Order: sequence, then structure tokens, then C-alpha cells
Amino acid sequence: MRRSLIPVTALALLLGACQQDVVVNTPTTPPAETFVSDDTRAPTSTNTVDAVPARDMRLDSTARPQWLRNRIQSILATRKRNPIIRISRYQYEGATVYYETAPCCDQQSTLYDAQGKVLCHPEGGITGKGDGKCANFEKRRTNEQLVWQDPR
Repeated sequence: MRRSLIPVTALALLLGACQQDVVVNTPTTPPAETFVSDDTRAPTSTNTVDAVPARDMRLDSTARPQWLRNRIQSILATRKRNPIIRISRYQYEGATVYYETAPCCDQQSTLYDAQGKVLCHPEGGITGKGDGKCANFEKRRTNEQLVWQDPR
């Protein structure tokens, strides 16, 4: 009979991570103290990372069917995501579609048809390739128009 032993250091890390009073600092957490020398910039509490690059596009608020207005309201009823959620309209395989970015980390983006039915998840997930149902979306989409992005 062979017994598995967890090294003491690994066990200490696991137990330490499960404590309830653990404080995690993120890039948006304000620094406790600021020490600045002539050659060192002071840390800031401003988030400097937006995984979705900013695009120079105007919002087309005229292209918001009722199902999309409802979807936007449901997004606004939750906490702000990082990166923020954006919804764009495209032409894809001869039809108008709406693409919603994924909020973060291994989550899948969503592609809707003009009536709000989910067609597929083109990107994201553990593999980064979505659900594989519309693997050609990125190459075959045209006429990109930003319809909405979270203003918070």
C-alpha cells in the first residue's frame, strides 16, 4: 500500500490560501503608502490593463432591438466587469449578428442572431477557441459597428 504525501511547503501554501482573513491586492487597490525617489514612479490605483483594445468607433444606439436593450439592462444590473463588456454588430454569413465580449478569464464570448438567439461562442473558454460552432467568425465577419459598451 502506497501513501501519497504532500510536501510540507505545499500543505502550508494550501492552508494559508484557505484562511478567511487573506488580503489580496489588485492593480486597482490603492497603495497603503507611497515612497518615491527621484528615479521611481509612485504606484497608482488606476487600472492600467484593458484586455480589449480601445477602438475609435462611435456607438450606434439606433441598432438596439428590444431583446438587446433587455440584455444591456441585465448587464448593468450586475457589477462592472474588467475588461468591460462591449456589444458590436456585424454581417456574418449574410445575416446581421451581435457579438458580446466575454467579461474575463476563460469565459466565452457570445454571438447572437438578430432576434437574440445564441448562435455560438466564437472565443474564450479554456482553449480560447470558444465552442467551435462558428470557428470562422473572426475571418468572415464584416461591417463592424460598436452598438454598446459598459459606461461604468
